[in-house]
Order: sequence, then structure tokens, then C-alpha cells
Amino acid sequence: VTSDIVQAQVKKLRDYISDNFYTCTNEILKALGKMYSGGGSITENIDNAGGKGTAEFVTKAIDIFCN
Repeated sequence: VTSDIVQAQVKKLRDYISDNFYTCTNEILKALGKMYSGGGSITENIDNAGGKGTAEFVTKAIDIFCN
């Protein structure tokens, strides 16, 4: 998976959140990313959906996208 594809997916996530819930600024997106890999049920759910390590991968992708 290339970084361009990953970054496009992060942008789609941000746009989805903005279109369906609230304006998702980069600051909010980074906070969500930290939550995703912060442990507990949210991390477990993401890893269950995408495989072990997915939450951490998404967190890193969001961090790169926002910086």
C-alpha cells in the first residue's frame, strides 16, 4: 500500500466524519487517532475489523496526514 493511497483513505475518513457528524479539523482527527490506538474496546474493535496492528497503523497515518 502506497502512502498516497493511505493518505487518501485518511482524507476520506475526515470527510466522512465532517459530512455525517461534525466538522473534523486536523486537531480533532489527531485526537481521534490517539483514541484509536489508546487501548480498550475502540482499539480492539479496529484491530478486529482490520487485523492486529490496524489501530496503530491508522493512528500513524492520521498523524502523518495532519502534519
